[in-house]
Amino acid sequence: MANKAATTNNIVTQLEVIPGDAIKIPTFQLLKEDGTVNKGAKLPEIDKELALKMFSTMQFIRLLDERMFAAQRQGRISFYLSSLGEEAASIGSAAALKFEDMIMGQYREQGALAYRGFTVEQFMDQLFSNEKDLGKGRQMPVHYGCAALNFMTISSPLGTQIPQATGYAYGQKQDGKGECTLVYFGEGAASEGDFHAGLNMAAVSKVPVIFFCRNNRYAISTPSTEQFAGDGIAPRAAGYGMKAIRVDGNDIFAVYAATKEARRIAVEENEPVLIEAMSYRMAGHSTSDDPTGYRTKEEEEEWRGKEPMIRFRNWLIKKGWITEEEADAQMAEHKKAVLAELKKAEQVPAPHVDEIIEDVYDTPPEHLKKQLEALKEHIRKYPEAYPATSKGVK
Repeated sequence: MANKAATTNNIVTQLEVIPGDAIKIPTFQLLKEDGTVNKGAKLPEIDKELALKMFSTMQFIRLLDERMFAAQRQGRISFYLSSLGEEAASIGSAAALKFEDMIMGQYREQGALAYRGFTVEQFMDQLFSNEKDLGKGRQMPVHYGCAALNFMTISSPLGTQIPQATGYAYGQKQDGKGECTLVYFGEGAASEGDFHAGLNMAAVSKVPVIFFCRNNRYAISTPSTEQFAGDGIAPRAAGYGMKAIRVDGNDIFAVYAATKEARRIAVEENEPVLIEAMSYRMAGHSTSDDPTGYRTKEEEEEWRGKEPMIRFRNWLIKKGWITEEEADAQMAEHKKAVLAELKKAEQVPAPHVDEIIEDVYDTPPEHLKKQLEALKEHIRKYPEAYPATSKGVK
């Protein structure tokens, strides 16, 4: 029996014009900004061990971002992207997944990777592009990847990971192991064609993928008010026949609960889900950006009162699962570990130049070998310009 076209359903004889704001999706929140629980709210089943792991990861990422931003300003690394103010979105969602689930990040999800077990040393090796870096120094900083942790390597082109997530989830559906893919992106990336192609394919093919949009209000310097006229990103799901959730992205419990339910739908019903996490990018887009040129200090201060780590910390203290002194001491330990690994990683040599053409072909083709030799000749000619690389060139 052929499927009925959607246009043949619900026939009416009177013209109806559907308003653009017909779909409005509420924001799911459990923890208020002061760390108290909303009246009538039921927190997800999270034990003390899990809660403290999420909080410790949040502290570590906050320290990592602060230290590496400073390291870039000192000229020790070339580039950095901070997740300041968005830690709950990545950590809360990663905690709700199974370890076997695939994560595809954009470039502000270091919290998800740290929660999975990426070590301080591994972060530093990638940021300094040294010979211990899993990517062999061929990616710019913050473009992490780790096959052992089921975290797909990040690529810079905006939105490319979205249709890739649909394709990967299609394979998971075929495997039938009860696994899913979660893909992160910002509201700015939702303006890319890849967003629409990825969501449409996922909805039509009914694959277990969670599209996680971090709506942090800005696509570099463009505010969301200038990006789209509709009610954010979540309502777009309806256009593809897909389920949607809008959540307070600064409430780690709400993010956890939302992602947990989205995963259940994805795996048990083989259906994609779109989550829109409402948050705020408290730092600049990157170390190449100056946010004072397009937003006010008053706006930033307003959002500092809504930031996720203080909210979660307040709840943990009221719950009796950590004290002020313990939280401060834990933060100091993270700072000590980050600084120690930073100093170690910047002393590790760069990868050998020969590795630049490895891992793509089983045997590097002749044209790549010629290009590598031309590069070596250039380095031999100007060794003072390539002090780290010239050591491996003879």
